[in-house]
Amino acid sequence: MTEPFSVRLEVRSYEVDPQLHLNGGFYIQYADHARFACVQAAGVSVDDLLGSGIGPVNLETVIKYHRELRGGDQVDVSCGWEWGGGKTYRVHHRLRQPNGTVAAEVSHVSGLLDLRTRRLIADPVHEWRIRAERPALLGLQPREAGISSTVQRRTR
Repeated sequence: MTEPFSVRLEVRSYEVDPQLHLNGGFYIQYADHARFACVQAAGVSVDDLLGSGIGPVNLETVIKYHRELRGGDQVDVSCGWEWGGGKTYRVHHRLRQPNGTVAAEVSHVSGLLDLRTRRLIADPVHEWRIRAERPALLGLQPREAGISSTVQRRTR
């Protein structure tokens, strides 16, 4: 799994708990923010995705804490995608301080949900690839040369 994408965030004072470190729920929000930014950077229109009746879902989330983050800390949140052959895929995030120290890791098992049937899409790789202008950011190989995403969408 490679991590071709990262976004820098700052821990805000209202995100800290009584122990003065980042509240656990915000680690998930930081990962969600990075994943959404990665999808946008890859050129995927979330509005078009949802408009086609498909929505991304997290089925499992695991957080591994390594070092605490405190108010005012800067953190780089990476986004790396891991693809298999089934209905699910994994997205891994590392939260690193600017000096390279890993503060936490957040991993998701995710899928694409057919919003009409409420079932997972059988081939999420295909659905992401046909929508991405820069599929490498999602850990995918480029679309077939010479076939635009518009043509591929019409032929599904």
